[in-house]
Amino acid sequence: MSGHVFALLGLPASADLSDDDVRAAWRRLAAATHPDRADGGDPARFAAAAAAYTVLRTRSGRGEALADLTAPTPPPALAPPPVPVPPARALTTRLRHGRPTRLLLRVVIAVVVSAGVAMVAGTQPATPALIVGAATWLVLTGRHDLAPPS
Repeated sequence: MSGHVFALLGLPASADLSDDDVRAAWRRLAAATHPDRADGGDPARFAAAAAAYTVLRTRSGRGEALADLTAPTPPPALAPPPVPVPPARALTTRLRHGRPTRLLLRVVIAVVVSAGVAMVAGTQPATPALIVGAATWLVLTGRHDLAPPS
């Protein structure tokens, strides 16, 4: 999706975009396509624009999307057929060719937050939910630090 998130909001794929530029583009598109409009809007276009805004609303998100755009991809006709790779080896390769330092930082943050929650909240019923929330954050954000599957 990141290859066309800029186009979905009608923005150029540029590192010079500000948060305000992205927010203004999102608001224009949301006003024109929102499903609550009297004419019914355009729910599919609204959903696509909302997903694009979620990716582009922060400077780091825009950086990720730009990095995905500039990542070299071989032409499909010239790509060799995929060779089955054992799952453990595939994960090791994805870690090594991704951004291992950022992923390690995310893991440390999740562990520190989980330990802090356990220390502060103790055995309260919310403790497991907060720890699961930290783990969910790690899974959802950490996948961006892995190289694409080979």
